[in-house]
Amino acid sequence: MAAPRKQMQLNFFDTACTGCETDKHQRDPNDNSRGKDRLGYYTWLAKIAEKGKISSLFFADVYSPHEVYGGNGDASYRGGSQIGRMDPTILVSAMAAVTKNLCFGITGSTSYIPAYMLTRMWSTMDHVTEGRIGWNIVTSYSKPAAKAFESWEDGAQLWQAEPEMAYDPSKVHRIEFNGKYQKFSGYGQLHPSPQRTPVLFQAGSSPAGIKFSAKNAEAVFTSHPTIERLRSFVDKLRTEAKANGRDPQSIKVFTAILPIIGRTEEEAQAKLKKGLENTSWQGGLARFGGFTGVDLAKYPLDEEFDFEGKKYEVGIHSLVETFKYLSDIERWTPRKLGIAMASGGLSAMPVGTPEQVADVFEKWFVEGECDGFNMSYMSNPGSWEDVVELLVPELQKRGIYWTDYAVPGGTFRENMQGKPGHPLLPDDHPDGIRERWNP
Repeated sequence: MAAPRKQMQLNFFDTACTGCETDKHQRDPNDNSRGKDRLGYYTWLAKIAEKGKISSLFFADVYSPHEVYGGNGDASYRGGSQIGRMDPTILVSAMAAVTKNLCFGITGSTSYIPAYMLTRMWSTMDHVTEGRIGWNIVTSYSKPAAKAFESWEDGAQLWQAEPEMAYDPSKVHRIEFNGKYQKFSGYGQLHPSPQRTPVLFQAGSSPAGIKFSAKNAEAVFTSHPTIERLRSFVDKLRTEAKANGRDPQSIKVFTAILPIIGRTEEEAQAKLKKGLENTSWQGGLARFGGFTGVDLAKYPLDEEFDFEGKKYEVGIHSLVETFKYLSDIERWTPRKLGIAMASGGLSAMPVGTPEQVADVFEKWFVEGECDGFNMSYMSNPGSWEDVVELLVPELQKRGIYWTDYAVPGGTFRENMQGKPGHPLLPDDHPDGIRERWNP
């Protein structure tokens, strides 16, 4: 009997604010993004995602506007580039309440959220979602936060079996951590959640990012302009993971993509044309500056420029390298780059019928050796509806996308790995063994 085909996983990529990967929402009166300050948007998004058997809603998050372009945040505000950010952690319980299997990946920065607070927040979300939560790690993997998830032993919560003692204090441990940048002394605030530690995501394709992910991450969000560059990244990541004693295939790779789908080629091209007409180049340049630390305001807007591509202490170094690569292929003006950044960034953007777009997904999936895709949108709600109603059935017909979740009613980790009964970190993860109190 032939082995079953590997199944692609799909995530919806969004932000709890205007301008996810496209900056134009105020120009389109029918765009749903103007409702992102209302709970109804998120419950609607969760329900349509689960209808399409989407693995997770992945919410990116930052804590300030992009202020590199022009030396201030004006372009971000004018272009609506990721402005008006709400706290996605507060929205999770409402989305979980209207779904049974959809999972949620939430960005959390250990630079801005103290370890004991982050542990409490993510443990709470893991409890109320019954194990459907992931943490997109920003800045660095927080050792005090990781340790705080381990503060309670299994069996510390006794109130159901022994009414005279609600919790066993001998099984709740103080965590002491004295690091270079963080110090922590205290107890985890909650008894172990279904996954104990949320699924660990990391976004980054630089050499440092690969090294970090190969040691700590369970899933990686990446972005590449070509299949060859994606495959090179995947090979490096899995080689590094194996050197760390981890199963290379256990680290799932999701690459960015923005599909534009029509029932005909003409319809798809019309959707692309409308999207580009509404695009804000200002918002795109603001985001490029915020992501790279490179201020392009010093260049004439419509003149080709030579990209310096310096190494910066802050910023997404892989985006700098991607643009340097693309600059060797074609010439760019700041306006052209701004439009590209405001129309899905520098990642893949297949345009066409469901069959044509599915061809691109399948080619990247097979030849790029990734595990799935983080999908952003050109129009909202149109792009999400097109994925669920047009693309998903075509992928299912090809046998490369599941017709139901791998572990219905299971945790994020069980569904992502396809392993029922394994909700905790695996033993080959650096923090996996320590999770197993009273094995």
